[in-house]
Amino acid sequence: MAKLKKHRTFRHLVQGAFALVTNGNLTGFITGKIYQGPLKNFCVPGMNCYSCPGALGACPLGSIQAMFSARRPKIAFYVIGYIALLGVILGRFICGWLCPFGLVQELLHKIPLKKITIPERVDKILRKLKYVFLLVLVILFPIILRDEYGVSFPYFCKWVCPVGMLEGGIPLMIVDEGLRSAAHFLYAWKMVILVVMVLTSIVIHRPFCKYICPLGAFYGLFNRISFLKLKCNKVTCTECGACAKICKMQVDPSKTPNSSECIRCGECVKVCPANSLALTFLNKDGIEKEEALENHM
Repeated sequence: MAKLKKHRTFRHLVQGAFALVTNGNLTGFITGKIYQGPLKNFCVPGMNCYSCPGALGACPLGSIQAMFSARRPKIAFYVIGYIALLGVILGRFICGWLCPFGLVQELLHKIPLKKITIPERVDKILRKLKYVFLLVLVILFPIILRDEYGVSFPYFCKWVCPVGMLEGGIPLMIVDEGLRSAAHFLYAWKMVILVVMVLTSIVIHRPFCKYICPLGAFYGLFNRISFLKLKCNKVTCTECGACAKICKMQVDPSKTPNSSECIRCGECVKVCPANSLALTFLNKDGIEKEEALENHM
């Protein structure tokens, strides 16, 4: 368990360091000014609100919605290509190691209150919601629903995303009196969503990542083909169940090591008593060849 604890600490430090680097405009939290420099033309890998006063880059999810909600919607291949490339290389490793909101949820889950286990059948249904959010709110609504001027909105950011409220809405309201006086129903609605997400994160591990996050849904599509894979050596695996027991995303790495729900946190690797699990850049054929070789030895 000492090895696992050390691994968790290291991963949280990486998450925290990445959050600080990507939100390095610290004066923005004092002045309430959103950084508009050249770095905002680039997307960060994980969920990080464009409107956060400290944000140095753009959110990939917000960029996709902005692309589709323009008066003349067009596919910005550099945005789609960028996040697809990240998916091909890393899969949901980004969710487990680089997303600031993932860290927030994990820290909240450390609060010592009784945890809730969602029934498996209900959990499986709820996990599909993030794909619905991706298809409907991120892609279809910005394209289809438009006002009389032909302009649409980033519907997921506007009506659902709690990251924008946590990183942008609250810090800006604190320092900008004009925004406080102009707050209306939408602000209250987003605050309710954030409060619900905070409370559920205490009792359920990463509920936003499991059930809501469209970016996690997008990266999850690449888990089976990404360069970074979770390898299970079937020759040495004893099927003890230690990896499945430790996985808070409810994945059984011995059976489905590259499930779309796996966030590549690496905890299963640390607890495997037979050292049968490994995060590797080996492709599928390479793993099969290696296992075939071991079977003949």
